[in-house]
Amino acid sequence: CQNTCIITDSQATEDATKMGGVPEIASSLETPTLIQSSVITNVNWNMDQDRKMTALKQLQGHMWREGYSSGEIQGHLYEDVEEALKLWTSSGKKVYIYSSGSVEAQKLLFQHSVAGNLLQYFSGHFDTKIGLKIESASYQEISKSIAVAPDKILFLTDLPAEAIAANEAGVQVKLLVRPGNAPLNEETLQRFGICHNFKEI
Repeated sequence: CQNTCIITDSQATEDATKMGGVPEIASSLETPTLIQSSVITNVNWNMDQDRKMTALKQLQGHMWREGYSSGEIQGHLYEDVEEALKLWTSSGKKVYIYSSGSVEAQKLLFQHSVAGNLLQYFSGHFDTKIGLKIESASYQEISKSIAVAPDKILFLTDLPAEAIAANEAGVQVKLLVRPGNAPLNEETLQRFGICHNFKEI
């Protein structure tokens, strides 16, 4: 876990200068047990804050790799995902994933999904290295990266803040309303089209 600890320590040092209440990572001069305990405390704190930082997502990706490889966990998908991916790609459309989860985590989930390996249906993956999902510049960068004009891209999300950011970048947006999602206010419903499953797209 040496590389992971370096990533976490670097993030903790940066956080300490910007915000309060961040659990410190023990010095490399401390015992391995104390270092490990302090890293775990820091990681749990960041998870409790639901932070979308790259370092945390990379760590999660490393952990998931082991779980997926051993078969202990599988990527769970909505039932309409596999059929939609096949339909869209067979009709010439390209599908990309943009997630706060790392690219590695995305690939692991779809490679080891309950529906089998679905990686063949994706033309590319993006994570927070390209920018936060609530920043319009991120969607502009994705547009440049895949050489497709923003108004030719359809972005699907269940979070209004992401929908607003993508829309401000000129991207078409549909809000997905799935069981368990937070309710949407009237203003959001009027601003964006919604769909309840991929068959409605």
